[in-house]
This record gives sequence, C-alpha cells and structure tokens, in this order.
Amino acid sequence: MPSYDITRPRFRLADEHIIVLTELGTGQPAPEGYGTAREELHRCGLLSGPDTLSVLLVPVMKTLINPVVVVSLEATGRQGTLNHGLVIGQDQVVAHQSWPGEKEAEYTLVEPKMMVWAIANMVGLQHSAIVTDEGPTLVETTMETLEEGIASLTAVPAAASSEQEREHIRGALESTGRLGGASLVRFAEMIGELRSSWRLTAAWRGRDGGEDGVTARSFAVWDCGPLGYWHRELPAEPVAPGQVGPESTVRLARSDAKRIWGMITDVLPAEGEIRRAGL
Repeated sequence: MPSYDITRPRFRLADEHIIVLTELGTGQPAPEGYGTAREELHRCGLLSGPDTLSVLLVPVMKTLINPVVVVSLEATGRQGTLNHGLVIGQDQVVAHQSWPGEKEAEYTLVEPKMMVWAIANMVGLQHSAIVTDEGPTLVETTMETLEEGIASLTAVPAAASSEQEREHIRGALESTGRLGGASLVRFAEMIGELRSSWRLTAAWRGRDGGEDGVTARSFAVWDCGPLGYWHRELPAEPVAPGQVGPESTVRLARSDAKRIWGMITDVLPAEGEIRRAGL
C-alpha cells in the first residue's frame, strides 16, 4: 500500500505505482492492468479527482520522468538483492531505497550537494571503521571459485558456529584447486564476513566521437565487516552480458572508506559531461 510523510516529504511506492504515476504525469491514461495500483494511489491521497497527481508528488515525478543522470545501486547480501539509487534531474535529485521483503521503496528529495553522502549512506559507508588485521590485502582467483564459496553458504546449518561456517567455506574453495595457503584462508573469512557486495553505476546520455549514446561508469565493492572494504578490480565494471565466465579472473583489493568516497564522487559525471547530454 502506498503512503507518504508530509513532513519531508517522502513516499513509499511500488513499481506498479510508479508506472501509473509516470503515465498520468505524461498526460496518458492509467495503463490497463494497473487498476489496483491506481485505486491504492487514490485511497492514500496521492491521486484525486480525474487522476490528478498530488502537488507533493510533482517535483519527484518531474525528475523521474525527465532524468538527466540515473545512478543505480545493486546491493546483494544474505537477504537477497536490493536496488537503490538516485535520479538526477534538471532541478531536483530523487533518492530511492528498497527494503528486504517489501514491494514498496522509499522515494525522497535530496539536496544536490548531498548526493555523495546519500549514496554513501545507502551502502553503509563508515569512515570510522578501522581494520587492524594484517592478512593478505589482495585476493585473486576465478569466478568458479567465487561462486563455489558463495553457494556453500546455503548448505551451512543454521546452528553452525562461525568457525564451522569458515571450515565449510574453505572446503568449497579448496574443491576448485584454485586457491591455497593464506589467500584461501583470507577468502573464506571474507565470504563468511560478507555483509554485502554492491555495484554502483551512473549512466547519462552523452556524445562519444560525435555520436549520441549512453555513457556509463561503474565499480563494485565487497563490504566484509571487520575485514573492511574490498574493491573488486576484476572483472572490472561495467560488465557486459556474456563477458564473464567460470575461468574469468576475480581480483579483490582491500580499500578504505576514504578511497571509496572518492570513487563514488568520480563515478558521477562532471558538469560538462551532463551538458553534453543535451537535456
């Protein structure tokens, strides 16, 4: 059920609500098959009369309908995959954040100067996190080994201790014959402590070699809790469909919050790049 908080304002909307609002916001009738979503929007007061959008929604929908830059954040953890992001328009910035097991995401306006902070907050970036561990700071293996390690988590009994879980992960990693020694131990620890693996992508319409096209920048990070942040250097983002296979190299290098903050800043287009979009 959609809802809103007039004090900020912020809105909880599912994908079907956004579809209905987008059609109505562009002067089109509500799409067929979305009658329930339309009724829910009327019931909560975000639509009134002949499908008129609430004035509270206008800045948000104008931005979603006419984006200049779309920032997508895909975060995967033990609860599944969540999709967050920013939509940057001509005058406003809209942030959206999803919640495990919920259809609705929260949409809210963000002060443009706070965009990097908003993204850092979405990934739980902690400048205060200090890692004192002295183990390997670079792990390199294959996609097959990575997938074996991640998949092994599903077979760990719920009552297993953390050490039993690590032993189970190490066994799965060893089965591929691609890792050994300190790197094997470290990678098993990283998978066991993995809070989330996330990928941040910014895309906008620009010009490349005189031709119109879409420009994108992206990077991926593992948040391994007490073991810190790890930048996934390989496969390098953005990854095209079919580009990665079982033998593809996976390389993770330890990073820190300061460097990741800089990477978030760098993934966003500069003012000149946005102007090239011609929007």
